[in-house]
Formats: sequence, C-alpha cells, structure tokens
Amino acid sequence: MLAMKQTLFVRLETDKVQFDALLETIRRFNEACNFIAFTSYKLRTANKMRLQREVYREARERFGLSAQMAIRAIAKVCEAYKRDRSKRPTFKPHGAMVYDQRILSWKHLERASILTLKGRILVPIRIGEYQKARMNHVRGQADLILRNRRFYLAVVVDAPEANEYDPVSALGVDLGIVNLAVDSDGTAYKGQDIDKAMHRNERIKAKLQACGSKSAKRHLKRISGCEARHRRNVNHIISKRLVAKAKDTGRAIALENLKGIRGQTTVRKAQRRRHNSWSFNQLRQFIEYKAKLAGVPVVYVNPRGTSHTCPRCGVQDKKSRPTRDRFRCVGCGFAGPADYIAALNIAARGQVSSPIVPRNLLEPQALLRDKPTISIVGS
Repeated sequence: MLAMKQTLFVRLETDKVQFDALLETIRRFNEACNFIAFTSYKLRTANKMRLQREVYREARERFGLSAQMAIRAIAKVCEAYKRDRSKRPTFKPHGAMVYDQRILSWKHLERASILTLKGRILVPIRIGEYQKARMNHVRGQADLILRNRRFYLAVVVDAPEANEYDPVSALGVDLGIVNLAVDSDGTAYKGQDIDKAMHRNERIKAKLQACGSKSAKRHLKRISGCEARHRRNVNHIISKRLVAKAKDTGRAIALENLKGIRGQTTVRKAQRRRHNSWSFNQLRQFIEYKAKLAGVPVVYVNPRGTSHTCPRCGVQDKKSRPTRDRFRCVGCGFAGPADYIAALNIAARGQVSSPIVPRNLLEPQALLRDKPTISIVGS
C-alpha cells in the first residue's frame, strides 16, 4: 500500500519561561542560519559536508547551539541555497526551526521533550483526535513554528493511501465563485458566508487603518488571516463531503483542468477582489489528497464548452446560456441551472467506464425544479 505525506500541526501549551526559552532558541538558530548562508554563498556551495567543515565549530561557539542544532542549521541553509543559487538565502528572526529525533521526542502524546539553548524542556501539547490517530506514523523531522505568539510543531506523518476501486461512473464537480462547487447530483455548495466574511473584514480593516492608533494596529494583527482560515475551513468541509459522496456511490470524481484560468478570464473592476480571492486551487488540492486517502479516483477534463453544451442533444452554443445562472438549449429546449448543466457535462467527460445516462436526463422537467443547496458555515 502506498503512503502519502501529511503535515499535522501540534500546538505547544507553553508557560512564560518555556515560551521565552523557545523564542530565544529559534532566534539564535536563524541568526546562525544567516551566518552560515553568508559562507555558503561566498563559497558557492550547497555541499553539507564541505560547509560543515567550514562553519560548524564557529556556529556553535558564536550562537551557543548544540551539536545537532548546528547540523540542522547547515542542512536548512543548503536546502535554501539549492532552490536558488543566484542569491544569498536570508532567514527571518522567527523563521521555522528544524528538529529531528535527537533533539525532539514525544512523551505519550501528552508532552514534547524539546531541546533549547537552556536545556531540555517538557512542554504539554494540545492535540485533537484526528492527529492522535496518525501520530504513530510520525516520520523524520518536525518544524518548530511561531504563529501569532503561539508555538506549533509541524509534524510529517505517513498517511496510507487506500487502493483505488474501479468506478461505475463519475461524479462531475463544477467549481465556481457564486457556487463554490456544484456536483452532477444537483447539490450546490454556496459561498455566501465567505463573501460576507470578506466584506466584513474589509470594512473593519479600512476603519482600523484609518484610525492608525496602537490599539487599532493590535486589532489588525489579531484579525489578520481570519478570512484565509475561514476559506480554508469551508474548502475542507466541501472536499470531505464530495469525496464521501463519491466513495459511497462507487464513483470517480471528475474535475475541470483550470490551470491558467485567472489569466484567461476578465472581470469588472468591482469584481476583481472576489475573483482574485477565488481559492479553487486549494479546494482542488483538498479533494485530491482526501480522495487518495479514501481510494477515490480523480480525473481531469477539458473545461472548454462545459457551461454552454447541452448534455441531452450535444449542441454547443453560447446563446444557450443567456444569463450566468440559467441554461436553455437553443436546439432542443432542454433547461436547468447553468452550474448544474456544467457539472453534468464534466461527469460525462469524466466517465472511465461504460457511459451511464443519469436518470434525471430522461426527465427534462426535473432540472427545472429546485436542486439541493448546501450553504457552508465555517466553524
């Protein structure tokens, strides 16, 4: 059985002394990385062994690092320099610090033993049931991350992939902005809550920026990232439901290949903010990895013409979609919600076995009735 890598975030419940010890350690570690990066760029080398001979002893003495911390700092610099050899890597004071098994260990999923410049500390951890079920697959190193004055460990685990089954048909999914997703069963996943959150955050940010006081700046810092977290949560919910539906019915998931879609579409100035905030790629990635874990096949189809092609007679004409929301075929008169029609076409193109005609296509009037709608509310 194949395994994919997942990153789990484990929150550290530090007291003030532990927080200060970790903060000083992560700061000195990144200072050492900048020092090592200067030598790496000067010698034009990303060879860990050569760099270790050049800077290991001085890095330990100057920044007070332990032996393994110095080794991890050298490895981090080499990885960064390999990505772009045209410039010297630079590291933020509170950038992620790499820990491996020699300087980090787990104590019965209740505490983490972490090495700092002042010695080892035992830090209580906050971990959910989802993480607990996967922590026995921890592999390799973890990254110590500081985010909003809280420390987290980003842990890499092996997540076994289920064997893909042979699908009987495909569940087509049309991704959009008004409807974040519509499947070929007619279920629409609305995005009004994301729009409301986006407009509310914009109003709050505008007022706080206009105020400019220290209190306003603290408030701005607190709400930074709220919209992105809400959007991410909504995408997790939608992808989980789509994968569960496909698995329960033995179908594959068919998606449009939307690579480069932003550059191929134009919108009005008032709609640019919404268009640029469209997180279809994140939703696609969530569907992909959840499908792999569940053994659900995912296929990609050409999106050209899916929104103005009749799934009944096959006539393709832009006049068949007079408005954004409605579709009526100029050939046979077949009508229905435009996003649902697109999802049906995606499902038809994504068939990986003998074609199966959806029952509702045999009953054209069924498309004129209201289809199930789910409005996602992030927790």
